Amino acid sequence: MTTVLTESLDLRALIDDRYAQLAACCRAAGVPLHDDAGVAERIRRTLLASDFAFETLRSQPQLLAPQGLERLRLGSDAASRIAALKLGADEAASMAVLRRFRHAEALRLVFRDVNQLDELPEILSATSVLYEALLGSALEWSERTLASRYGRARGEDGSLQRLIVIGFGKLGGNELNFSSDIDLVLAYPHGGESDGTRSLDNSEYFVRLARQLVRLLHEPTTDGICARVDLRLRPFGNAGRLALPFSAMEQYYQREGRDWERYAWIKARTVAGDRGAGKQLQEMLRPFVYRKYLDYTAFAGLREMKALIDAEVARKDLADNLKLGPGGIREIEFIVQLVQLIRGGREPSLRVRGLLPALTACEARGHIPAVRARALREAYVFLRRMENRVQMMRDAQIHDLPEDDLSRERLALGLDYPAWEPLVEALARHREIVATEFAAMLMPEGGAKANVPAADAVLWQRACDESLDARVLEASGFVPGGDAVEALLKLQQGASLRAMSARAREWLDHLMPKLLAVARDTAAPVPCLLRLCRLVQTVARRPSYLSLLEEQPAARKRLAQLFADSAFLAERVIAQPLLLDDVLDPRIDQLPLKRADISAEIAHVLTTLDEREAEAELERINEFKSSIAFRLGLAFNDGRADAVATARRLGALAESVVNAVTALAEREIIAQHGRLPGQGSGFSVLGYGSLGGEELGFASDLDLVFVFDGQRAQAMSDGPRPLDGSRWYQRLTQRVMNWLTVLTRAGRLYEVDTRLRPDGSKGLLVGSLESFVAYQESRAWTWEHQALLRARPVAGDPVLNAELAEVRRRTLVVPRDRNAVLAEVSSMRQRWRTERDRSDALQFDLKQGHGGLLDIEFALQGMVLAHADHAPGLLSITANVGLIEACRGAGLLDATQANCFSRAHAEFLRRALLCTLDLRSRIASRDEALDTLCSDVNTVTRTLGFDF
Repeated sequence: MTTVLTESLDLRALIDDRYAQLAACCRAAGVPLHDDAGVAERIRRTLLASDFAFETLRSQPQLLAPQGLERLRLGSDAASRIAALKLGADEAASMAVLRRFRHAEALRLVFRDVNQLDELPEILSATSVLYEALLGSALEWSERTLASRYGRARGEDGSLQRLIVIGFGKLGGNELNFSSDIDLVLAYPHGGESDGTRSLDNSEYFVRLARQLVRLLHEPTTDGICARVDLRLRPFGNAGRLALPFSAMEQYYQREGRDWERYAWIKARTVAGDRGAGKQLQEMLRPFVYRKYLDYTAFAGLREMKALIDAEVARKDLADNLKLGPGGIREIEFIVQLVQLIRGGREPSLRVRGLLPALTACEARGHIPAVRARALREAYVFLRRMENRVQMMRDAQIHDLPEDDLSRERLALGLDYPAWEPLVEALARHREIVATEFAAMLMPEGGAKANVPAADAVLWQRACDESLDARVLEASGFVPGGDAVEALLKLQQGASLRAMSARAREWLDHLMPKLLAVARDTAAPVPCLLRLCRLVQTVARRPSYLSLLEEQPAARKRLAQLFADSAFLAERVIAQPLLLDDVLDPRIDQLPLKRADISAEIAHVLTTLDEREAEAELERINEFKSSIAFRLGLAFNDGRADAVATARRLGALAESVVNAVTALAEREIIAQHGRLPGQGSGFSVLGYGSLGGEELGFASDLDLVFVFDGQRAQAMSDGPRPLDGSRWYQRLTQRVMNWLTVLTRAGRLYEVDTRLRPDGSKGLLVGSLESFVAYQESRAWTWEHQALLRARPVAGDPVLNAELAEVRRRTLVVPRDRNAVLAEVSSMRQRWRTERDRSDALQFDLKQGHGGLLDIEFALQGMVLAHADHAPGLLSITANVGLIEACRGAGLLDATQANCFSRAHAEFLRRALLCTLDLRSRIASRDEALDTLCSDVNTVTRTLGFDF
């Protein structure tokens, strides 16, 4: 509802006079003006906000006729009315028609905006649609005119060639200002010539077509202009040709493209001409805009653009400019576009053109927190509404606030503020918020422009001069200094540093003293520095990573702490620098905690790939797995997650990965060989060991068993290269195995062990359900039933998975002699200890040692095997933590025994994970606490009847 506001006497007199003039114009033109209260109020509010509206209504009073008023009220945009325009052969007449149409449609936008019939996004979108429609109509007329003289443009192969009109800026983003110019780049697919009697080379043909298009829209006439056309964003700017073929466009952006052009292309879209070819061009140029890896070099480009803008603001005194001034619209755009440029190559969901949709996408992916996103959204809407009203006042391409009191009053009342002062106060609040957010994003405290530590700059310079020695380095805090000196000298002498560009070398020389400083502040300065040097050596040819560390002091500090604390995680980062993003990511605390969360996230990652191709999908799965595992390692290392939760989440991650790889392999086999008869795939993957028990370590392998539906073994697949069922399942299993273990550019997913399948290494890699059942029922040893206790389906056909779960239950629920079970489990445990226990007087093997993890695990398995016939509920649990509680609930453990197992299991697991993070085998130095836990576990297992 419109707020009732009181105008000054001068303003009321102005509106009364103009309304009277319009009434007189209507009478003179024979136009009936139905000035009932509702219509009169809306017209007066329009006159309050816009001189342009008054001039348009005065020149076209028919717009106030009932039909004209109905057009103003209609929600349909200009595209629904442009087809009715009749542009004849006469250029001047066509220009007049286009201009009068533009004025009438612009009046409609003013009317609907000031009377609050549309929200801001609808107004901006409708403005964009208007100019897109005008472009389309003008281009069609220009093409007809040129074709009548020279024929139509053809490629060298005879194919028809059309102009592609690409809209940039707010037109490309579908959020055009009321009086904005339209930023265009013109292109055509291929060289060739026109097919007329007076043929033209395509390069000349499309330049002439471009000139005709611009003249039709941009040239002033007695009716004004239709659109302000700006072609300066084209390759080489004003010095470049008006239209270029795709090959020249691609060559330019590969060789000459600058950072500001990448920002410009974020919003680019085809707005007229050959839209299909336009999509091809944008796909061709996508790698220029969105880099494959996280691109922190975008900071440098943004700073350069911001410096140029600030210089223009100072030179032209534009501090109050709504677009370019501090806290203005451009800063909001930069905040969002920086996220898009950094991450859009990895996350296609961020490749959104409009500001508000892009801000929503950044918020949805967690890159801009909700509170900040809301503040930026509110500021953007406020500033754009105000900017639009300033331009609607006189149809002028301005972004400055009015200086005279009457215009200020009109602007304030039109925006439902009682006076100018409250409006300016609200503006100041929004701009302050934006300026603060922009400053924080552009220049983190201690970021790129921070002073380089002088003493550390000298150290790095001496390393570069090869005059650094161990004593100097030791005096600065790196003890012992020999290895550190060798690492620094080796780094600066490396081939990768010698091949760096001048700009990248400048970044490195600014960065290295900062890395020396943060390494010194850790608990292990020398190991940290050695690892940092190896990382820099690895990423020297990837300026984006150097830029990340240069730009982000929080990332440097966190990275140094990580490299000092965890050799394992450090090695992961050195091997896969992509994980540097995880060190910095503001979403680091928002870990996917549940299996469903991780599965949903991996599905999202795969659905956003640009190409549905197996190699690319496998690489992305690998990157996803590495990222989540690394985040889990960070959370455990930082104390944000305990050992039990970490092991469980690592298991959930592995299960999600196996699921994704199995689905990918099935898709590829079906594409090559077709499907087998029946519903589903008839294929199942069983997880044994740590995967089945949901208790993985950071470097665990996966124990897998593959099973298929034997009834389909003799059937043939229905594809172009059919296979019988047995070979179909063999190919599928081999592909799953290969893709889980193959070394890609992103690393290896997992090592896989299949020796727990029926008949072990002698058996088939994949067997039928029937053979699996027969083996478990007649030939399996007790230790194999122990292994089956931890088995569960982790991927494949849900129906077959359910059958396997029932087979497992039926196998394990068979009554057993308790004493025989205890004896066999004890015997197997003693054999394993003899073969594998690496404990001695000073050290304890956390897994195999006496009273260690496997003693707890074997005891639980022995109790379940001995009692499953009368406590079948125990079989629904495969995880040790859950089994401890289940055994307590079933009366097989008393509270003291259960507590002992729980405490010991958690502590052994914690120490084992810490060993992995320190790149040590799972052997801990003996201490009093550890010995006490082992003794307690031994007491419990003996009490339960085991002889381990």
